[in-house]
Amino acid sequence: MVPYLSIPVTEASQVGEARRAAARLSEQLGFDEATAGRVAVIATELGTNLARHAQGGRILIGQRTLGPVPALELLSTDQGPGMGDVERCLRDGFSSRGTSGIGLGAVQRMSDTFSVYSHPGKGTVILTRISAPHVPAPAPAFAMAGLCVAAPGESVSGDGWALRIDGHVASVMMADGLGHGPMAAQASDAALALFASATGRPSQVLEKAHLGMRHTRGAAVTVAMLDASTDGIVFAGVGNISGRLVSGVEDRSLLSQHGTIGLQIRKLADVEYAWPDHALLVLHSDGIATRWNFKETGGLLQCDPAVIAGWLIREHFRGRDDATVVVIRRN
Repeated sequence: MVPYLSIPVTEASQVGEARRAAARLSEQLGFDEATAGRVAVIATELGTNLARHAQGGRILIGQRTLGPVPALELLSTDQGPGMGDVERCLRDGFSSRGTSGIGLGAVQRMSDTFSVYSHPGKGTVILTRISAPHVPAPAPAFAMAGLCVAAPGESVSGDGWALRIDGHVASVMMADGLGHGPMAAQASDAALALFASATGRPSQVLEKAHLGMRHTRGAAVTVAMLDASTDGIVFAGVGNISGRLVSGVEDRSLLSQHGTIGLQIRKLADVEYAWPDHALLVLHSDGIATRWNFKETGGLLQCDPAVIAGWLIREHFRGRDDATVVVIRRN
């Protein structure tokens, strides 16, 4: 899996690096000149805002492949000071001093998808998603996002994830190859390749992956099957990938067993969970610290799933391993 580029933006010279990286991905995705121009302006505005006014600024740049056409995602994250009045910052005519002058309101209009969460004193995450012109498709049963960043110093990630949607049923796999680097990526890629054609309940998919990954160093792997029509989740996992159902009133961990897919596992079993209204399924690898909650982040759960994933990476990335977060909700 190709991880998102993670570019620090703490000074003006790094704004150009973010813009050029976004331009390269625009070209790879085959964007026309007008769409690529939007991407460049948005990257410049977000980067300049970070360099001028934020602390610990960073831009994540990656490709979203779910849906009828590929899309480019930019996530601006920082460690403060946050925006006290997000709506005011989105109004026409408001622009932070020293930026390119178009303002976040214009960034919002130039984006196909835009979502922002800001906590005064703690920081901000801004999502902008841009895709090539296309005929709009019907809204899917699920809203979701996945962010993957490689361990510091690595160009590939040993983590990976994949999603399949068939009407009101979604199946998702997350794999974390042992260690990091190319050999870990080989293990997670093998799991995802098997998932692409595997059928059956989550435990059956894991059993097939276990047999098919004997040639790899092994991986922690989780599979969840989500049914929007029955409000239920069937879950099976091996290793230290965390799964949680989170809403404003509930926070429930999903149980995985000890072991390593491809090396050693015990007899697998599925566990069924109710999926309460408005609850999110959050999966993440061990590159994210597990002791997180949303008790002091009012409004975050209503944001785009990519903003929620970005906030978890911004706030709880351990900084020494690959990290992946997947967030899914019903539409």
